[in-house]
Amino acid sequence: MSYTPSQILYGAAYYHEYQPTPRLRQDFGEMKAAGFSVIRIGESVWSTWEPEDGVFDLDWITPVLDAAAEHGISVILGTPTYAIPPWLQRRYPEINAEIATGQKFGWGMRQEIDVTHAAFRFHAERVVRRILERHASHASIIGFQVDNEPGAWVLHNHGVFERFRDHLRQDFGTVEELNEAWGLTYWSHRLSDWSDLWRPDANSLPQYDLAWRLFQADLLTEFMSWQTGIVREYAGDRFVMTCMSYSRPTVRDDALGEIFDVTAGNPYFKAQDALALPDTEVKSQTWWTQGTWALYHSADWMFGTRHEPFLVTEVGAQSIGFSSMNQPGYPGQRRQAAWALISRGAQMIEYWHWHTLHFGPETYWGGVLPHSQKPGRTYREIAAIGQELAGFGDRITGLQPDAQVGLLYDHASKWALEKFGPLAAPDGMPIPDSYGPLVEAFARGAFDAGLQTRVFHASALTDVDAEETARTIPVFVASAYYAADDLVIEWLLAYAEAGGHLIVGPRTGYADTQVRARLEVAPGAGLSAAAGAWYEEYTNLAGPVPVIGVEGIEIPDGAAALEWSESYQVTDATVVARYVHPFHGSYAAVTTRAHGAGRVSTVGCLPNPQLADAVLSWAAAPSVALWKPEEPSVRVHSAVNQRGERLWVVQNWSWDEVSVAVPMAAENLHTGARTTEGEFLALGAWDVAVLVTPA
Repeated sequence: MSYTPSQILYGAAYYHEYQPTPRLRQDFGEMKAAGFSVIRIGESVWSTWEPEDGVFDLDWITPVLDAAAEHGISVILGTPTYAIPPWLQRRYPEINAEIATGQKFGWGMRQEIDVTHAAFRFHAERVVRRILERHASHASIIGFQVDNEPGAWVLHNHGVFERFRDHLRQDFGTVEELNEAWGLTYWSHRLSDWSDLWRPDANSLPQYDLAWRLFQADLLTEFMSWQTGIVREYAGDRFVMTCMSYSRPTVRDDALGEIFDVTAGNPYFKAQDALALPDTEVKSQTWWTQGTWALYHSADWMFGTRHEPFLVTEVGAQSIGFSSMNQPGYPGQRRQAAWALISRGAQMIEYWHWHTLHFGPETYWGGVLPHSQKPGRTYREIAAIGQELAGFGDRITGLQPDAQVGLLYDHASKWALEKFGPLAAPDGMPIPDSYGPLVEAFARGAFDAGLQTRVFHASALTDVDAEETARTIPVFVASAYYAADDLVIEWLLAYAEAGGHLIVGPRTGYADTQVRARLEVAPGAGLSAAAGAWYEEYTNLAGPVPVIGVEGIEIPDGAAALEWSESYQVTDATVVARYVHPFHGSYAAVTTRAHGAGRVSTVGCLPNPQLADAVLSWAAAPSVALWKPEEPSVRVHSAVNQRGERLWVVQNWSWDEVSVAVPMAAENLHTGARTTEGEFLALGAWDVAVLVTPA
């Protein structure tokens, strides 16, 4: 089952139970006036649903459901299992999550629970069933949310560790097989019995570390599947989903995507100057993103979970996060963000949340209404967006975003390169995340080059037709694919042989799925032969190293390798770019070689934005005709709707008014006016225009 609404769903999370004053009807009147068509409710207050063990209060939410139905606003009802009541904490202290062996997380947060524990499961199932027995049939409900932003903690509880030990025994059969697979001869770690397996806290073996992280993801997936099965008993033909924070440490969005009917996620981003273009600064990414390119990457990641349009369950209305994170969007930025997400496949935009809280740790996480409860600038801008979107119906739902660059994503490699990654902190030890920078550099390079990306998960790649992908997506990037599966490498080479341009980024193919370094020159698994290039040495760079073009590529001043380089030598490849350095200049920064009907190219460094832009522009140039305006603050993204129309979303990410030449005849979606080829389109500060052509 997938889900496509007849028009963009638009609204916010709504918590009447948190309101300090009784204003239900006023809230719904203001939401309706703002063009809201959906709210999300009920997921955060188990202690309200069940104030004492076995004592339920199920009807407090009925007025909210009835008011929603009266005002024609749909409801997504959530299960409250991510925030347990104090009585359950008191009755079963053993369900508290251990964040290290014997180290309890404590209470007073949320999600601080061992979701595998039988006592938690018993009470979670009971409250979910009671809520749904009472409310699932309500006419206002269009879907159900299971839990909320799952996967916050890596669990070290005794029962979890014993499950892990059983899991290894079932997978490997004997300790001898495990000893061999993990190389446990090293530092005298060979096991003589399964009871010899040590706890993970002080573990220093990469093989153990990756197995532990993958197992944690399996536990979360099983928990979500278990609860989803309960919800489906009551859901009927309504959709079931969860809202994902994609950076959570045990989330595998590819696995969770197989459970649910539709992908839903929370792409929080830093607003104000962080969205300004042009931008050459490299900023860190966490649970919230920085940079316009990163907002689009969040959307592409959500689309890539199921390769289907998705729901945005939470995005910032005002400030996001805690009391020190205050960057409410400039006028126009909320509208820009909505259209950016829609252009990449979003078919619901929900803000977190309607009413800014007067208490709790998220007191300064701004909602649509401020603490005064009086509609202000935020409300007016959000209302204008709602009224705008309501008029377009199915012309902006079910969009299939265009893509010219495929981007490989692999959770195993991500987790393997957290504790044992190549990028160094000032003390020389690995930074907490080497995978993100090595992948995101190419996502950003595509954005800066005016290209659009589509995320492909390694776990499902061999189910995709390589020849069809080569026909439709001319460039495919595999960067930091460290824990590489030979079958996935075969697919990547088949893609190139069929006519695609495969770009092999740093650390790809270096290890196998047990993160054992391969017994061959790098990049391994046949990549070096196909690339006609190889390396045996690599370097943590002390500072940026300039890169210049050698053949067939235009590389601007300022292009450089950052932090990491691989000393590529060529057999029969062409050197495209080199380092400007007395030592590193002896080696290639970028190489290329024909492979079948396509090409295999290597990029042996972490490219800065200028270099990544140049490489992606070069790789796509022979086969991609782009609308890339000359104005550096303007970006254009396109997608095809259900009517067979192509929508061109043109956005000016700056304070300056600009005019861009339109390269084709088109209809203005907002005005219905026709634009002729070569005519100029005027854009104000932080402005959006949507043009329509036949697909």
